Amino acid sequence: MKNRMMVDLHTHTSASDGQYSPSQVVEMAKRAGITCLAITDHDTISGLQEAQAAGKEYGISVVRGIELGAKEDRHLHIVGLGFCENATELQLLCNKLRQSRDERKYRIVDFLREKGIEVSLDEVTELAGGEVIARPHFAQVMLRHGYVSSIREAFDRYLDTDEYQRIERFKASAAECIEVIHQGGGKAVLAHPYQLGMPDDALEQMIARLKAEGLDGIECYYPQHTPEMTQRYLEFAQKYALYVSGGSDFHGEAVHPDNLLKPIPLDISWLLGFAT
Repeated sequence: MKNRMMVDLHTHTSASDGQYSPSQVVEMAKRAGITCLAITDHDTISGLQEAQAAGKEYGISVVRGIELGAKEDRHLHIVGLGFCENATELQLLCNKLRQSRDERKYRIVDFLREKGIEVSLDEVTELAGGEVIARPHFAQVMLRHGYVSSIREAFDRYLDTDEYQRIERFKASAAECIEVIHQGGGKAVLAHPYQLGMPDDALEQMIARLKAEGLDGIECYYPQHTPEMTQRYLEFAQKYALYVSGGSDFHGEAVHPDNLLKPIPLDISWLLGFAT
């Protein structure tokens, strides 16, 4: 197909909770054979300028992206792709989300202390480096001091439990996430639908609702999707006239060792007008 490229439309850098800097991720993507890369950091667009400069250096198309968590479900994430540089409403939402994260970090320290885990906020902040302090940073410090044996254990036992939700940060609704992405001229994509853990009928109902709210695409290709899952999501995409997206959700092997950069052959004609 004319517009089929080797893509990864879901990656993270040290601007949020990734292991590597934006330029390092672009260089690694180039080595992996990816020709079009989206940087989709959580709640921030601060790494995009560096990533796009690196894209020009390494001869790889870099798409402006972001990943936003929606308040309806802790596993409901909307990826924004291809928005313009002056996406004012999106930046305002990022500012609000950053403030909420700054307030939450103290609650996480207190929550972990209740569980007998002493975590230094200074150490977490130093590890984070960027403007976003996220749960993976806490998980890495917990692992460093032997409280858990893996990042996954930190989430399963502490940072992604029903009890943890009482200290969760502010999130916008899915409709609001989609709207601010559209206001910036971008496309809104449902990320990793399998994480919602819904039976097919309930997931389809959610997809139909999100489509009515302006959803543009669905992340059909994802490392933890089985072939059967991928096929179902492709069928949902066709039924609801959604674009097909895919990505690795790369954070770096120290954060998510099972999610490595991997080129996916996709027709991204729906996005090419926004790639740089």
